[in-house]
Amino acid sequence: MYGSLLKSTRNRVIFAVSWLIWTLHHFKSLIDWKVPTAYALVDAVISNGLLLLASLMVTNMFRYYRPNKGRYLYVIVISISVSGIWIAASTAVLRLLLRDNSLYTSVLEGSMSARFSIAFLVVVSMALISILWHNLEEQKENESRKDETKKLAKDAELFKLRQQLQPHFLFNSLNSISALVNSRPEQARQMIHQLSDFLRGTLKQEDDQFITLKEELQYLQLYLDIEKVRFGHRLETELKNTERAGEMKLPALILQPLVENAIKFGLYDTTGEILIRIEASDSNNDLIITVENPFDPETSNPRQGTGFGLNSVRKRLNLLFARTDLLTTGANNNIYTTTVKIPQS
Repeated sequence: MYGSLLKSTRNRVIFAVSWLIWTLHHFKSLIDWKVPTAYALVDAVISNGLLLLASLMVTNMFRYYRPNKGRYLYVIVISISVSGIWIAASTAVLRLLLRDNSLYTSVLEGSMSARFSIAFLVVVSMALISILWHNLEEQKENESRKDETKKLAKDAELFKLRQQLQPHFLFNSLNSISALVNSRPEQARQMIHQLSDFLRGTLKQEDDQFITLKEELQYLQLYLDIEKVRFGHRLETELKNTERAGEMKLPALILQPLVENAIKFGLYDTTGEILIRIEASDSNNDLIITVENPFDPETSNPRQGTGFGLNSVRKRLNLLFARTDLLTTGANNNIYTTTVKIPQS
């Protein structure tokens, strides 16, 4: 819950110093009116001590109950009531303690209206400051809750994307293993080990976790090894990256859907061998990754090759960076290119 106005040490010090200055001013004013020093000191301490208690009571009350917008007449009424109680209580105490000096008694009687006005201004000011403070604290807490809710929603969306991607790849791999069990059991066994290593690595990664490109390429190589067992000599890959790019950060496991899309549209509609190129470089403090695959224009329309894999990457980048321009695609000379930009800020 939002804190008290006097919760912080800084606010306490400011409040105490302000009250001490006001008490000294009260004391000096009585001295100027020729009130004896002892009487002036007792009056200043008693009056301002009781006013301090009244102000703290009002401040604490508005911590738990604040009027609706536009209904500040309630604050005025409360302030008048508290000021009236204060003037009655302080006067009664001062008359009881300081009744033997006629000069002081006349000063006390003559200053009633001034005392009440000052008390009202102090109490209403403390009430308004308290209301403003606690409204701001409540607003900060509401904004914090909204931010936390947005973060939870983003995490849930990223988790949903992960859950949709993993079965897609897993089913394909299991189907391939099933096909290899009888004809090539050794390769089936190898593929099971590779699949196990890949899944073990992916389970350790969070959707919003950032890792270096070097680490990402290690997971990607596991994926490619599995795919090469599936497609044999038909699939060739080429990975290039600069030394600086290798140390740059990117969301974990974001390259697999891009390469999977390249394999899908490069191999599924062709019968020959294909080469998929993956290249990473740095530009203006951005990590730039391109994935290239050939396609057969007679059997594949690359401009429609933006299915779930690419859409999931685009959506994930938007969730993480709040930008929609980080993934682009294009086709030229029967080569389909997917480019991803990862800001490093």
